[in-house]
Amino acid sequence: MPLVTLLTDFGAADYFVGALKGAILSVNSHAQIVDITHEIVAHDVQAGAFTLLAAYDSFPPGTIHVAVVDPGVGSTRRPLLIATDSYFFVGPDNGLFSYVCERERDVRVYQLTNEKYFRAHVSATFHGRDIFAPIAGALSKGVVPEAFGELVDDYVRLAPLAPVRDGGDDGATAWSATIIHVDRFGNLVTNITRRELAGAEFARGAKLEIGGREISSFRRFYADAAGDGVTDAAGGGADAACELFAIWGSAGFLEIAANRASAAQLLCAERGQPVRLTSLES
Repeated sequence: MPLVTLLTDFGAADYFVGALKGAILSVNSHAQIVDITHEIVAHDVQAGAFTLLAAYDSFPPGTIHVAVVDPGVGSTRRPLLIATDSYFFVGPDNGLFSYVCERERDVRVYQLTNEKYFRAHVSATFHGRDIFAPIAGALSKGVVPEAFGELVDDYVRLAPLAPVRDGGDDGATAWSATIIHVDRFGNLVTNITRRELAGAEFARGAKLEIGGREISSFRRFYADAAGDGVTDAAGGGADAACELFAIWGSAGFLEIAANRASAAQLLCAERGQPVRLTSLES
């Protein structure tokens, strides 16, 4: 029996999550339901997209991911089912699945139009319960994606995740990157991956620049002992207590972190802030 996961901005105080689960179980009482999180900041589609990207492939093939961060509920935005080689995704057409679609192969996107599989009475304000949950329940019973609607290719996409190469000098390569997520510990997740950088390059002079600060120290884990490698943009020394460094995070992106402190607070940084990466040519 495939798993059904839930990712929403519903929180835990209201009836929304319980109703969502009830709607799935009403279609398939044997469904196995797992909560990823219901604490996405309200209406924050980009945060939902990142969290889904970071979590979805921890689950076994065949898992059905229901994601509902849906400020456009009841409007003209479309309900979607996305099928890939290994997973299904059900939710609104507002960019929530953009990052997953960038990573997955053989992406097929269906607009949900077959009302046979919807709840009998569809509320204009709760498509999670009345459309997405019943569709997930039907999928978990083996109904094929083609039964729910027609293929579309004009689904909403967020800006691509990949950083942009923008030149460099003196044998270096430069990339314009950005902060795509700030976690609860204050770690700054960039959109830099191992395609752009290997951790060993920091030993050869790679550096990050953010908010007038340069970070050239790389660590394998948060408590790893290393030099601080932090200067201001003019080349002056930074407070060693800041302990800012780069580290590969568990989602596969380069993070800016501080040992037992918030890099976001130390740098007064937030999502969307630009980061410049300079690394040596291979």
